[in-house]
Amino acid sequence: MEQSMNRYIGQMLDDRYEILEIIGSGGMSVVYKAMCHKLHRYVAVKILRDEMAADAELKNRFQAEAHAVAMLSQPNIVSVYDVGHSGETEYIVMELIEGETLKQRMAEHGVFSAVEALHYATQICKALQHAHAHGIVHRDIKPQNIMITNDDMVKVADFGIAALENIHEERSGQAIGSVHYIAPEQAKGLNADARSDLYSLGVVLYEMLTGHLPYDADTPEEIALMHIAGSAKPPREWNSDIPEELERITLKAMEPDLRKRYQSAGEMLKALSTCKKHLNQQRPLSERRRESAEKKDSFFGVGQDLTEEAYQRRRKRAKRVSYFTGIFSVGVFAVLLFVFLWNFWLEDLFRTAERVDVPDFTGKSYEAVVNDKQYADYHFTVVYTVDPDVPDGVIIEQDPVAGKSRMRVSDGINVQLTVSTGVVMTDVPYVINEDYEEATAALEKSGFTVTTEFQASKNVTAKYVISCEPAPGEKAAAGSSVKLIVSGGPELRPVTVPDLSELTESAAIARIESSGLCYGGTYKEANDAKQGTVFKQSAPANTQLTEYSKVYIWVSDGPEKP
Repeated sequence: MEQSMNRYIGQMLDDRYEILEIIGSGGMSVVYKAMCHKLHRYVAVKILRDEMAADAELKNRFQAEAHAVAMLSQPNIVSVYDVGHSGETEYIVMELIEGETLKQRMAEHGVFSAVEALHYATQICKALQHAHAHGIVHRDIKPQNIMITNDDMVKVADFGIAALENIHEERSGQAIGSVHYIAPEQAKGLNADARSDLYSLGVVLYEMLTGHLPYDADTPEEIALMHIAGSAKPPREWNSDIPEELERITLKAMEPDLRKRYQSAGEMLKALSTCKKHLNQQRPLSERRRESAEKKDSFFGVGQDLTEEAYQRRRKRAKRVSYFTGIFSVGVFAVLLFVFLWNFWLEDLFRTAERVDVPDFTGKSYEAVVNDKQYADYHFTVVYTVDPDVPDGVIIEQDPVAGKSRMRVSDGINVQLTVSTGVVMTDVPYVINEDYEEATAALEKSGFTVTTEFQASKNVTAKYVISCEPAPGEKAAAGSSVKLIVSGGPELRPVTVPDLSELTESAAIARIESSGLCYGGTYKEANDAKQGTVFKQSAPANTQLTEYSKVYIWVSDGPEKP
């Protein structure tokens, strides 16, 4: 089998890609190192095996997934440069990664420290967040599909494509190589979604921290059942050095119940980042100081070993610097102390000026206060804060408080006001791969307005959500707009626009939707047409639009009044 794929070595694909050598292989494809003669750079070319290319379903999915992934652009994702075919040869051109897989790194390194595991997991999570926001699920996250570059950067490979290898393996009766990382819903034969990738990431994190897989058995079927049951040994029972917070993150990612798992890569990424911050804060102060000193020494070129004589000279210089630094610090402190005392006490002793009792501004409109002439002598500084219980623009707090005496100075009476923005930040619910009408209802229930755009998709069922902006799990202002990208099926057909003139608004909407188009909205204007009827439409009757395109209507509000 492998021998037949050697025939590509030395060949030129599409007069552009010169195949040099085999660098990897799977049950479905072989990966080659190649030279792109157009851009003069080395690339990786994945070629579908002959018997796979003969399978129309696999061939079509291979192409569709590759085209979708080519749209991704994120530093932690292996870039897809080109998708094509040369004769009967189907291929994908990708970024060539110099490095090793995470699986190889694990074999060499053994158990990873919490800091190291967080370093890799965070980057994987960033890759997933980007892909999921574009409606692409990996479906086969495992250490073999995660590359580590020579400068220790993560590159996740084969988004949407690696899972096709498993389809082939299942069909051929081979053992599924990824069963150790498979999500319970996948083990049950259900569709994978973004949360399935997070489960697999949880397993990878578990393996990095403990050096063990959470589930292992003699057969793939037994392992799959163990994933469904969800009875993994807690990571800290393998390795007590694992921080409790990191153990909680790992086990939450591996929750068999989808509802209890992280609902988005953004949510998990936030947890990982917080954990990383806490770990850094918990490091001994002496360690952090030493690291800081090392960085400083490195900056000044002082990292080399010192003789005792050189060390003593440096120590004396450091003492002299410390002496003068101490004198300077005392001087600065004295100046700051004087300024403080002047503002809060001495000013009252040495100046005879008018003092004013500050009125109560709380509960008033900030705009009304600043425009009120009676407060012309006041100099307001403003701090804005989110408060869902206080309307936008209303003053919540003030400094000084009402009734406190304040001196009138040259620039007025200084008062700081805290003003509510009235904006409530809300998590965007998870709506990927859901019916778009149900997704719309869920978003509107959360306080968002919704816009939709239909796109052709061979992988997502018609009228189901491909992606949304902002991404699920991200926070957005209540009342703001969320855009849904919805599948229109494998191909969007042309639709003839119906004639909507003289129809009532409700009848026009029904006509639009029954024709395969989408109702965009209604504008009401004064017009000589019969009141309540359509006199204009955004697309002329009998013209053609792509299926699910939006059509707007103008309804008469009666003749213009003199």
